[in-house]
Amino acid sequence: MEEQFILRVPPSVAERIDRLLNESGSESIDLSFSEDGRSGAFIIGEDHFPASLLDLPCIVESYKTYDDNVLIKTADVGQMIMVRDDGDPPPEVVEHRHGLTPPMRDARRRRFRREPDLNPELVRRVEKDLLNIMNGGTAENFDILSGLHTEMGEQEEIGRKKAGPTRVEKPDVSEAGTNVVEPERSESDESDDSM
Repeated sequence: MEEQFILRVPPSVAERIDRLLNESGSESIDLSFSEDGRSGAFIIGEDHFPASLLDLPCIVESYKTYDDNVLIKTADVGQMIMVRDDGDPPPEVVEHRHGLTPPMRDARRRRFRREPDLNPELVRRVEKDLLNIMNGGTAENFDILSGLHTEMGEQEEIGRKKAGPTRVEKPDVSEAGTNVVEPERSESDESDDSM
């Protein structure tokens, strides 16, 4: 697979790049980033433009063709380099709000499920209990809500009980095979031993 990215430039810069690619000009194109890896400069000829590396809200697949019939996937593109004019402010976030096409406008809010609000302490406690259970132990502290009782429009919590591990008694099993009854065989089962 190839390494690819999307380069989004202002219209004036796009015209210069188009001219440069169509004509054999002497201008050079360069792209350099600072140490943080998210901000840098796009250089075309003698002009410098600020650039930012942004994550796309979803993965975009890239294809190429050699015969105009068969498409071959070449890369998964997940980032975009956005070149800005000198007066434009830098983006405040590292993820671009929109996708590449009009249907993907404001994609993160419209298309994807919102992350649930979880209490980090609850997650740690559940993770610890799951590890204990997987290692053959039991969950240490868990609450059982015995129920909410509604009576005449008032809600009253019945209570929380600390539940400990409970043992389930296994039924006594007598010697193996004593309860097994062998099915009766018919004459046709005994007579055909040729198989």
